[in-house]
Amino acid sequence: MIKCNLYKQSLKPLVLVVLMSVSNVSFAQKIDLTYSTATKRWVKAKKFLQKDNTTATNITIYTDTLLQEIDGVGGAFNELGWDALSALPKEASKQVFKDLFSKEGANFSMCRIPIGASDYALSYYSSNDVPEDFEMRDFNIDRDKYILIPYLKEALKVNPDLQIWASPWSPPAWMKVNEHYAMRSGNFENAIEGNKMNLGAEINNNATAFKMQERYLKAYALYFSKFVKSYKEAGVNLFAIMPQNEVAFQPNWPSCTWRPEDMAYFINDFLGPQFKNDKLNTEIWLGTVNSSNPNYVKTILDYKSTADYISGAGFQWGGAKAIPTVHKKFPDLKLMQTENKCGEHENDWTSVERSWKDLVHYFNNGSGSYMYWNMVLDETGKSAWGWPQNSMVVVDKASKNVTYTDEFYLFKHLSHFVQPGDHYLKSSEGKNHMAFQLKDGRVVVLAYNPKESVDTLNLKIGSKTVAVNVEAKSINTIVLTE
Repeated sequence: MIKCNLYKQSLKPLVLVVLMSVSNVSFAQKIDLTYSTATKRWVKAKKFLQKDNTTATNITIYTDTLLQEIDGVGGAFNELGWDALSALPKEASKQVFKDLFSKEGANFSMCRIPIGASDYALSYYSSNDVPEDFEMRDFNIDRDKYILIPYLKEALKVNPDLQIWASPWSPPAWMKVNEHYAMRSGNFENAIEGNKMNLGAEINNNATAFKMQERYLKAYALYFSKFVKSYKEAGVNLFAIMPQNEVAFQPNWPSCTWRPEDMAYFINDFLGPQFKNDKLNTEIWLGTVNSSNPNYVKTILDYKSTADYISGAGFQWGGAKAIPTVHKKFPDLKLMQTENKCGEHENDWTSVERSWKDLVHYFNNGSGSYMYWNMVLDETGKSAWGWPQNSMVVVDKASKNVTYTDEFYLFKHLSHFVQPGDHYLKSSEGKNHMAFQLKDGRVVVLAYNPKESVDTLNLKIGSKTVAVNVEAKSINTIVLTE
């Protein structure tokens, strides 16, 4: 069933604003400001209140209507992340997990894992590479028990409430029309894994790459069910699966394109019934959608009774243009941003600025959760196929040094404060702020100052306004307690 994410509730009016000095704050018992810049990370400001400034940036927060419920914020577990962490001394590795998952740290509440190999696996694999094993007799998660599951369990030790969902980059290669895990040939320089594909096996369009015969569809539905049950037996519960990572992409690493008509048929006639018959409470979400065409989602939800099996829709950064239309057309459909832009291993403040824009865009368009890509990588940032990308934590495997990137602090500014069950708030138009209502009634405002100088924010809630100074080029979290 399509789950509702829109809530309305009348709240007592509050008022707020952001800057640096001292003023009348009688409308609130307490105001806290934490900020980060490229050179100063996670600073608890001591003097930041200012008298109302007529030349300041004005932001109005509306607390009379709660928008979408927040489901979680986090990132991805991949094999190369565990490989990097395994190079650290035990105590240093433990500290990384605390910094990512503890209430004192980033406090991540939702993360994703791949089903089989992602592009950040050590090499290609699936949970059943035995051709034509339609009964899934040889299905196993043996490799995951040595890599991904220990990675997950270290996180779960710190945050037992961490929600985890899963998605495949590719089905077992024998289930694809080209019988190869990739969509096209190619080798990156210094790549660990070359795909050795015959050029005649390339698929360079968005035709469905899965074999659509019934026996393959039945086997693949069983594959998903066995994956969920096997993980549960191993001590890891999956709250959701998405049937395909990036449904419209043809790279030379694990991948598989799906037409929306074929994805709808698979979910409605095979995957949904399989989960129902097996009495699995793991949700099925559409995604991850990287198509800019909103009709991709509409086509699936309009097909027969597919919507009865769907709990939400996930959009990778390539689907940014589609999510506003989907949210308007299906206002009760829960939405997720499934993968932050991965960058090119810059790991600098420009990455923060790019990610900030995406955070605002997705939350403003109904997303209740947001996923960073690799939380941890080594000093090269390279995938097994040779593409260097960003991460929140960089582990130098030789020196054993651990570096927390600017993006780590950006996401900590959100997830340290905002947790599942909180709500997004309506606010005045603008690309440099977001507001949330916490379960305990506090208001949290995230604000970015893109200017090269200190700015004043006049934050208005209800009939009152407070002004706050924010540092140049800074990310700020303001917490208002009545």
